[in-house]
Amino acid sequence: MDLKEQKATRQKQQIRKQQIVETFDPSGVGIENGSLFGFPFDYDTADIIVIGVPWEVTVSFHSGTSQGPQAVLAASPQLDFYDYDNPEGWKQGMYMPPVPDWIVQKNQKLRSLAQAIVSETEKGVLPDPKKLKAVNAGCRQLNQWLLQKTAQAINAGKKVGIVGGDHSVPLGAMQALAQKHPSFGILHIDAHCDLRDAYQGFEFSHASIMRNALKLPQVSRLVQVGIRDVAPNEVAFAQAEERVFLYHDTALKRSRYKGTPWYTLCQQIVADLPAQVYISFDIDGLDPKLCPATGTPVPGGLALDEAFCLLREVADTREIIGFDLCEVGPNEWDGNVGARIVYKLCNLMGLSQPRKK
Repeated sequence: MDLKEQKATRQKQQIRKQQIVETFDPSGVGIENGSLFGFPFDYDTADIIVIGVPWEVTVSFHSGTSQGPQAVLAASPQLDFYDYDNPEGWKQGMYMPPVPDWIVQKNQKLRSLAQAIVSETEKGVLPDPKKLKAVNAGCRQLNQWLLQKTAQAINAGKKVGIVGGDHSVPLGAMQALAQKHPSFGILHIDAHCDLRDAYQGFEFSHASIMRNALKLPQVSRLVQVGIRDVAPNEVAFAQAEERVFLYHDTALKRSRYKGTPWYTLCQQIVADLPAQVYISFDIDGLDPKLCPATGTPVPGGLALDEAFCLLREVADTREIIGFDLCEVGPNEWDGNVGARIVYKLCNLMGLSQPRKK
């Protein structure tokens, strides 16, 4: 397709999108049409593509987060669509493409192999190298698929969000953004640092996502918030790595108990981020009453409004170039909270503007 044809195609898509915006009633009854938030947008007419990745191969505690994308999708039409921060944010258009069957099938197959490896390592037994090789190869294949799909959407002028699955899944999206942006930071909300090196032998473990992200030279800062379940070697790594800024949940709460307002702390946190920011949101960064079915719940954490206050400060002062929400549990409540986080992230990403580097 030449440039003239591309321009004509984009114009037709914009006309069709405008027709959708003019005819859709955001105050009406939530429509369960199988689409994200019940919106009538499709891939061509949506500005934001939210890619669901039902993957939990390397999960080492509770299972079920592979059903997170479906839980978010099922709960999403029940939201009301007036967003305080971006009242007309829904007009951007948001769309979650269908998940390829091979991902579901490979997740199930490799999950059983990984469970055997986890059981072996917890007993102090070295894992079967053939099983480990198969799991690592399958995770690498998923990364390449997500890299390709994210890059495809970016090249089509879309913004991209990811819904996991366990927290290993967004690496491919980060790699795609690294191809487009010479430098960006990551705001990481989580109960865990995820800085372990090939945890339990898994090269792409959910506990290693930020260690793997830091292998990208384009990642200039990693700012971690809400951390409260962390290994000594992760703390040592964070202290030795000048790109990592770790805001432990206990330290944040002590500051608040001493009288520092949460908004002031949010300003301090965001000051450590560069002009362009990717948000990686593990739902277990929240108080577990908001995500009881997540894979590795930890007492403590953020209230939802506290997290939104932090995200709002990012959008007000930085450009959000992408996001992920991971570790959503398979029940209705977790899906409800997860859908609200995804909607807020979409609206704040649409609101944020490019900043000088």
